[in-house]
Amino acid sequence: MVRMEHIYKTFNPGSVNEVVLFQDFALQIAAGSFVAVVGSNGSGKTTILNLLCGSLPVDSGTVFVRNREITKLKEHQRSRFIGRVFQDPSAGTCPSLTILENMALADNKGGSYLLQRGVNRKRADAYRQQLAELHMGLEDKLGVLVGSLSGGQRQALALLIATMTSIDLLILDEHTAALDPRSSETVMQLTQRVVEEKHVTTLMVTHNLKFAVGFGDRLVMMHRGHVVLDASGAEKEHLEAHDLTEKFNDISLEDGN
Repeated sequence: MVRMEHIYKTFNPGSVNEVVLFQDFALQIAAGSFVAVVGSNGSGKTTILNLLCGSLPVDSGTVFVRNREITKLKEHQRSRFIGRVFQDPSAGTCPSLTILENMALADNKGGSYLLQRGVNRKRADAYRQQLAELHMGLEDKLGVLVGSLSGGQRQALALLIATMTSIDLLILDEHTAALDPRSSETVMQLTQRVVEEKHVTTLMVTHNLKFAVGFGDRLVMMHRGHVVLDASGAEKEHLEAHDLTEKFNDISLEDGN
């Protein structure tokens, strides 16, 4: 489904701040899989997301989604079949527009607006039903500005917007990191339900080790541009957060820290 092959990526090449991150890096994700990615800062986990979404170019190598090479596609071109939910609740939605207007824009992703009205009010009932399924009390707030919503509500809406149209890959970029514990748990439960109902291939980067072991069917740990742990099936099911903590500690000791 998703393949990254022979990926090379260096930051600040030729300078004193040069960092060689990926050297012949490879990653494959099966269709319908929900993969959680963890790792320390600078391990490469967020760079993977950026290379897949097109916000960063590869130095060399190839990227495939559903057996289609997308290496040279621009970010806006990839957004037609890749949805992304960001860490910042203010990203992924337009705060100065209403919920209705945000959903209408997402509903028309990839379409042409020309001089038509941006919002098809006939779709309001359909949007209201989709919002009701979030169980966040948003179905009666179509006319409310998104900027006035809580962080948890914003992330729930961003998740819905990212998956409103058919996509091949859902990217979750630490999408619970800015939320309080209760909202984080709510958004994660919602995430699991959306992924299962839509059967969408999902890649989630998170610093929350509890969520990493508790959600998804595969866990990947990154360190300095390399995969140091790749667990799925029964191995993933038996992992606990302290197992990941111990792995992080072992890596730190190996690095002399």
